[in-house]
Formats: sequence, C-alpha cells, structure tokens
Amino acid sequence: MSAPTTGHTYTIKEAAALTGLPASTLRYYESIGVIAPVGRGASSGHRVYDDADLDQLMWVACLAATGMSVNDMRRYVTNGRAGAEAAGEQIELLSGQARRLELEAEQVALRRRYVAIKIDYWHAVAAGDTDRAELLSGEARTLADALKRARP
Repeated sequence: MSAPTTGHTYTIKEAAALTGLPASTLRYYESIGVIAPVGRGASSGHRVYDDADLDQLMWVACLAATGMSVNDMRRYVTNGRAGAEAAGEQIELLSGQARRLELEAEQVALRRRYVAIKIDYWHAVAAGDTDRAELLSGEARTLADALKRARP
C-alpha cells in the first residue's frame, strides 16, 4: 500500500492521463502485482494515487514502452524492493530487454531497407529503366528472404 503523503493526490483518470497508461491497465497492473496496491479514499473507496504512486507508474510505463513483458516488469518491481541484493537480477532483466530491442531494431532496419528498395524499384519502372528495376527486384527478393529469417 502506498505510504501517506502530504503531496497532491490523483484520481485514476488523472493518473492515467499523466502516465499515458489507460485506467484499465492501471487496475490490471495493480491486480497482478506489477505495481503496489494503491490507497483508497476513505469515503468513496476509489483509488487515490499520490506522487510516489505516479513515480512508480512512470517507470513502469517506461518499461512497458520498451516492450518488456508483464512477468519481467513484475520481477523488476519486486527486485527493486529488495535493493542492492537484487542488482544482479535487475541487470540481467534489463540486459535481456536490451538484446530484444537490438534484435527489434535490426528487424526494423531490414524492413526500412526493403521499403527503400521497393521505392527505388518503382522509380526505375516509372523511368522505363528495366535493367535497374530487375536489379532492384532481385535485391528485394534477397531482403525479403532475410526478413523471413529474422522473425523472432
């Protein structure tokens, strides 16, 4: 549960707007333990987020934006509470995510190259340059094969 704070408090709608995470995601992350349970209003029983909750939500949103799995985010948050003793596992989790992002970047670069070749191909076709169009068509085939192999 969030520690009481003298700072500003936020409704779930405000927290969602500030973090970029839908309210449904905030409730889901809380229900599965990605984020700590959020305090509730005494009279309404509605979630009341404080600045510490928003801070946690912002870095969870950043992890989610990297494509990190929910299970890895949950482990990351749990390890974060353990402090220095969990540093090795935190480094391992983040290093694994960095490798996945590198692979994703390579795949995006291949797709961008494929699109560029196809644009060049159609310029060659429009210009009546059949030799260049044929050459680019072969390059596109080769790149398409590389894209098939690069799928995760």
